Amino acid sequence: MGAFPLLLFALVLYNLLAFGGSLAGGADAATLLSESFGLALPSGDLWRFSYSDIFIAFSLCLLFVEMIKATRSGRGEILNHAFSTLTFVAALVEFLLLKGFGTTAFFLLTAMCLFDVVAGYTISVVAARRDLMVPERE
Repeated sequence: MGAFPLLLFALVLYNLLAFGGSLAGGADAATLLSESFGLALPSGDLWRFSYSDIFIAFSLCLLFVEMIKATRSGRGEILNHAFSTLTFVAALVEFLLLKGFGTTAFFLLTAMCLFDVVAGYTISVVAARRDLMVPERE
C-alpha cells in the first residue's frame, strides 16, 4: 500500500462524480461541485464554501501525506514515484481531453499531482544524496 499514490483517491473520486453523478440523479461534475453552503461563524460572518472547496481541501491533505511519504527511501518509494507520474499523466489527459473535467477543482488536482511528482523526485534525490554522504562541490 506504500507504493500507492494517495492523490489517486481524489482522482477516482472526481471520476466517479463526473461519470456517475448524472446516474445518481445529479447534474454534471461542475454543477455538483459549485453547490455552495454557508456556515455561521462566532464572529457573525457567514463563511460560504462549496463542494469544490471541500474536494480541494481533501486533496491538499492527501498531498501533505504524499510529501511525508516522499522523505522515506526504499523500493516502495520508487514505485510510488512511478505511479504518481502515471496518476499525473492520467489527470492531465482527462483535464485536456474529457468533457466535464475542465473545472478549476480538477485543474488544481492536476497541479497537485504534478507537484507530487516533482517534489517526490526532488525530495528523494536530496534524501539519497544525504544518505550516501556525497560531498558537495565548492
